[in-house]
Amino acid sequence: MAFSSTKEVESVFDNRRYTFGTFTNSGGGTGGDIRTGLEQIEQLIVQPKGTAVAAAHCVTSESFPVRDGVTIVTGANVCGYWFAFGY
Repeated sequence: MAFSSTKEVESVFDNRRYTFGTFTNSGGGTGGDIRTGLEQIEQLIVQPKGTAVAAAHCVTSESFPVRDGVTIVTGANVCGYWFAFGY
């Protein structure tokens, strides 16, 4: 059960920062922590990709706003994209 996430882009919009990237699960993994690089996250959007889109929803296990390190829960081996907005 392995989970990994990668930050691909970081930028500024108005007076907020945003980052986005990808996450992968393997070996039956069902989620893990996404490190966004933001000090405080106001919103995190998670989108599965590929055939997983119809089969499973991804959810967060946090109440926002939250410090960096957002735990997500997915179906087994679901991979996808994430988008975070905050400071």
